[in-house]
Amino acid sequence: MTRKNPVMRICIACRKTYDRKNLIKITKDHKQGILLQKGMGRSAYICKSKKCYSDSKIKKKLQKALKTSLKPEFIDIFEKEITSYNNNPNKGI
Repeated sequence: MTRKNPVMRICIACRKTYDRKNLIKITKDHKQGILLQKGMGRSAYICKSKKCYSDSKIKKKLQKALKTSLKPEFIDIFEKEITSYNNNPNKGI
């Protein structure tokens, strides 16, 4: 029986490697736009540490990683999702 290795991804804020389960996935889907934790297309990952997702340059890093401009509405939704995750860490996003 072969044992699968966990899928590793890099946080765009701190540049550390984590298991994909420990990261927040932001995806640019060509049909649906920007999605959190789902979708297929160009993706960026941010670890769930407060230091990374509250980084002052996170918007610019996301725009560069996703190769698109982010609307202010997305940033508001992103901050609400992060807040809800911190209030219920077992829930996930």
